[in-house]
Amino acid sequence: MAENGPEGDLPQRRLGIKEQQNGQPTDSVLSVDERKQRDREERQSLVLWKKPLLTLHCFVLELLNTLRDWTWRLWQQRQTACGALVLITLLSIAYRVEGTHQQYVRYMEKKVLWCAYWVGLGILSSVGLGTGLHTFLLYLGPHIASVTLAAYECGSVDFPEPPYPEQIVCPQAEAPAAGPEADRLGAEAVGVEEAVRAAALQGSISLWTIISKVRLEACMWGAGTAIGELPPYFMARAARLSGADPDDDDYQEFEEMLEQAQSAQDFATRAKLAVQKLIQRVGFLGILACASIPNPLFDLAGITCGHFLVPFWTFFGATLIGKAVIKMHIQKLFVIITFSRHIVEQMVSLIGAVPVLGAALQKPLREYLQAQRAKLHHSAGEGIPVEENWLSWLFEKVVVIMVCFFVCSIVNSMAQSYAKREQQEKHSEGKTQ
Repeated sequence: MAENGPEGDLPQRRLGIKEQQNGQPTDSVLSVDERKQRDREERQSLVLWKKPLLTLHCFVLELLNTLRDWTWRLWQQRQTACGALVLITLLSIAYRVEGTHQQYVRYMEKKVLWCAYWVGLGILSSVGLGTGLHTFLLYLGPHIASVTLAAYECGSVDFPEPPYPEQIVCPQAEAPAAGPEADRLGAEAVGVEEAVRAAALQGSISLWTIISKVRLEACMWGAGTAIGELPPYFMARAARLSGADPDDDDYQEFEEMLEQAQSAQDFATRAKLAVQKLIQRVGFLGILACASIPNPLFDLAGITCGHFLVPFWTFFGATLIGKAVIKMHIQKLFVIITFSRHIVEQMVSLIGAVPVLGAALQKPLREYLQAQRAKLHHSAGEGIPVEENWLSWLFEKVVVIMVCFFVCSIVNSMAQSYAKREQQEKHSEGKTQ
């Protein structure tokens, strides 16, 4: 027993010595879970507002590594790349050569760029770069609201192209021919006639008309969000098939959640488990149900489907139908109903009833709406007077701030990915020694 005493104290002595080195224990005295937790905390502290220089350094290195990997993959698929290059060259020649086909080329160019714009915004909204850019609130929602307000004001959705969609202008009615009868009409009679015509046009605008006008961009945005859900699916599927340790924090949390499924957990974890069980048991319909409603936990659906080896087209088909068709029509209906003419007028009136601040908020809001309506009645070739309004100024600044925060989150995410790779290489070298 006397001999075992000093030997039993050796680990404690070694631990005391190691803790004196930089105030932290080394990897040899840490369990795997403790080491992973420590590494995770170190990575999470690598952000621009805490370690700006180190974060930028790691971001640049990760960006160079990513470009190198993409270049190598492109070289491996050089035959496909050469074919794509030849196709792009032929399309460029057809685009520049004059002929009767140019009207179709211009039409296709406009539609393809318009669809690509909204698909790209949808991908940015859900692909998982940094925090994700809320492009529905910043771009698609305001676009649908603008079309809705313009449709009720103009009494039509046949906006002249150009300038639509960059700028919405009401279609110009044909002026009546000048004559003795027209000269006899007074200003009051003309005003009454225009008011009656406007009321008749506004009555002809239906909910379905506005939905049809914005259907293309809304469905393209929804398709982009469905594409953005693919990386978690492929990552989880590859990790499950290879049997290797997951290289993603979300996937690690998913596996830990499955291991602790029977123990007491908080509401968020129970909600994640409910989504996982629904998808695992119901399959296509479960994925469709989760994708068809605004669901912040849908990122877990891709990981779940990849982990349990759900076929690709089962996952992507249900996600595409749910997000690009069902969910988008729900969101479109909400925005169109919210910004319909009578609802907007009621909201402005209710804002005026707010004590103390009501009048101060109601006046600039009315001025903003009146300015927007005035812009709609300018012809396409005329200059539009620009009036500064604090609401539009505030919205522009909010958009800039959110985009800047999104860019910063991408920098942080890529820097943390580089730090994780360095940690893994360090631990693998320690095992081989």
